[in-house]
Amino acid sequence: MSDVNVDRLRELSGHLRNAYRQLHDIGEQGAEAFLGEARTINSAKYLLIVATEAALDICNHLAAKKGGRSPEDYADCMMILGELGVLEQDLKVRMSKMARFRNLLVHLYWKVDDREVFRVIKEHLSDFDEYLQAVGRFVKSAL
Repeated sequence: MSDVNVDRLRELSGHLRNAYRQLHDIGEQGAEAFLGEARTINSAKYLLIVATEAALDICNHLAAKKGGRSPEDYADCMMILGELGVLEQDLKVRMSKMARFRNLLVHLYWKVDDREVFRVIKEHLSDFDEYLQAVGRFVKSAL
């Protein structure tokens, strides 16, 4: 797997893990506390964007080096990782949804319901951990 830049993947994984840790801490508070603090909401939105961007950068790197086709959009990149056997079906779908949520946060931010942000943190934050584990297994198996 010499064409994959493992150092770059480690760097991106570090950014994702850092955002994940902070989001985990934010998710420890209750919904009322979260929804009552604008700075916390804004931090959570930014951290979700950072975590998803890092996951997508990893995805784009692997798709470019191993995929054989260019993704049509961010969600499609996760589909390519499914085609490559990096992600199982369920995780592929969940990460595609996360990519779409990132697009909502970035491009249609005024439409984002803060309760949905909290729900994503509580119910889908672990998707990032699963994603990194799957990528790690793939990279190790190809070395």
